[in-house]
Amino acid sequence: MNVELIVVGKTDSAEVERLVEEYKGRIGHYTRFGITIIPDPKNRRSLSEAQQKSAEGEAILRLLAPSDFVVLMDERGKEYTSQEFADWLQKRMASGCKRLCMVIGGPYGFAQEVYDRADSKIALSKMTFSHQIVRAIFAEQLYRAFTIINNEPYHHN
Repeated sequence: MNVELIVVGKTDSAEVERLVEEYKGRIGHYTRFGITIIPDPKNRRSLSEAQQKSAEGEAILRLLAPSDFVVLMDERGKEYTSQEFADWLQKRMASGCKRLCMVIGGPYGFAQEVYDRADSKIALSKMTFSHQIVRAIFAEQLYRAFTIINNEPYHHN
């Protein structure tokens, strides 16, 4: 199974980018893991919230294939412990899923069309994080899930 992290907007933090790259390398020992960055919409500051979500949504939907399993990182999604997330991930792999697309939206969330296309929603916390730092948190949790699945000494119960 390939995992693709689709994110809206570049990060302006070199530290966050380095951390994401660190976990990307680690995850690469278990599966193909790619990150696709969708540029912020042009003239973003002159667009309304709805227009931004719509432009971002169109760009997200263009990247998805009909066979992709699409998961939105969304504050209204299901929360998992790290062990539960590892179990969820293992079920996705066992189901024959070829490409798992995890999507982090822009600062205003997702357009309705993206919600309609999604197969699932996951919340990393009840707290709100910047859409940039979520990249690092998600990458670490994905790495942690693979170490749990492989019974490796990274996660401690």
